[in-house]
Amino acid sequence: MAPVPPTDAELDTFIRARLASLGIDLDQLPPGTTADPVTGSPGRDSVLASLRSFVRSTVTALAAYQMPAPAGTDPAVAMALSQQPAPMLYPSISTEWRDR
Repeated sequence: MAPVPPTDAELDTFIRARLASLGIDLDQLPPGTTADPVTGSPGRDSVLASLRSFVRSTVTALAAYQMPAPAGTDPAVAMALSQQPAPMLYPSISTEWRDR
């Protein structure tokens, strides 16, 4: 069964949450799709539409990426290898967000 793609509302929630975690509030932008004539800021709806398009096109490509396994590796082992985290110079700094 193929995965069901997220709806626009689900993507909007995801995008707003991700931006909020970075300290970006889309509600600061003017409402609608037209840019503010004074400041040139894009409209909130056009920014969300652009970000939805970006997420839909990028996430599919990233989710399909797998690290190539050495020739002759069992496919089950190759899948496990591709899911390993990337090596880090200082792994202890990643434990705050990784081990939750």
